[in-house]
Amino acid sequence: MTVTDAARESVASALEVDRVNSHLNPPPSYDLADHPVPTGREEVWRFTPLKRLRGLLDGEASSSALTWTTEIPAGVTLSEIDAATAREIGELAPNDRPSALAVANAASPVLLDVPADLEVEEPVVLRLHGESVDDVVWGHHVLRFGAHSKATVVLVHTGSARYSATTSVVVGDGAQVNVLTMQDWDDDAVHLGRDAIRVGRDASVRHTSISFGGDVVRLHANVEYDAPGGEAELFGLYFADEGQHLEHRLFADHTAPKTKSNVLYKGALQGQGAHTVWIGNVLIRPVAEGIETYEENRNLVLTDGCQADSVPNLEIETGEIEGAGHASATARFDDEQLFYLRSRGVSDEEARRLVLHGFFNDLIRKVGVPFLEEQITATVEDELAKNVLKGYRPATA
Repeated sequence: MTVTDAARESVASALEVDRVNSHLNPPPSYDLADHPVPTGREEVWRFTPLKRLRGLLDGEASSSALTWTTEIPAGVTLSEIDAATAREIGELAPNDRPSALAVANAASPVLLDVPADLEVEEPVVLRLHGESVDDVVWGHHVLRFGAHSKATVVLVHTGSARYSATTSVVVGDGAQVNVLTMQDWDDDAVHLGRDAIRVGRDASVRHTSISFGGDVVRLHANVEYDAPGGEAELFGLYFADEGQHLEHRLFADHTAPKTKSNVLYKGALQGQGAHTVWIGNVLIRPVAEGIETYEENRNLVLTDGCQADSVPNLEIETGEIEGAGHASATARFDDEQLFYLRSRGVSDEEARRLVLHGFFNDLIRKVGVPFLEEQITATVEDELAKNVLKGYRPATA
């Protein structure tokens, strides 16, 4: 089927006319005045422990930076640009105070550029390391994938800092993109982040967020569509330990017809004061006819003293859709699963270990990066050893 210029103009016009604001996602703006300091009473901030953000919302400028170690395959470039160029590339404007501060305070935006038609076999790996929680660090990143390119990008955060960053993922028409972020911070780190994804015509993007470390980690993933045919998968895996606050917020903004989104996040909690928050939101605008969307969050509570908040949302402005739904569940170990394993001679500790690995396994297999899959599996083992399986070591062959 041929899409005429008149049809394209009609779609573009509709996208401008049918602007609907979501109550969970403030309108985007580069002006800090449009993003006042939160009090904690706002719907989008009510789960976040503001006092533990340690001044990040005040917006103090800083010369501190994270140390970057990179693995860049041939054909891919990494360079510094200016803020005007980042806007010209098509980044999504900040929609909260942390991302607006990151744009305002970061020294220079960093552009990772994958040219059109390039298929990158090896993953692009960016390792970002902080030296001290006393350092306030601002980050402004743009990942641009040209039309019909194919690439995987991995960002790994380690060490410690008070870090706030905004990352724009601009996906060209027909591109196939896999972006993964791992938060493996030290116990005292604070990380506020927004990943804003713009999906081109008939493009597909998979975004995976993996959170283990840090004192407070609050991440926001947004996706919107430039044209029909775009697909987005938003996956996440997190494991909160004693005293940790891990918060993930998702917003799939269907701004074009015939688009798709699929969200699946899974988390586990153990230890006194462990707290996870998952807020999912899908906005289906009047123009977004024929779309498909589904969002799901599952939480496994391993010990007493934990709290998992899970809030899925659907905002639908048109009835002409293919399908839309959501699901959320928070539970302890399944007694029937444990009984089944124990009745076959498996110890109680090993049974709990196997159930947890089974809980995460489908997501780990979707990562698609072998070294990262191995690291996730090993980290899950380490987390279990801290509390639920303290003192237990599985038998080796």
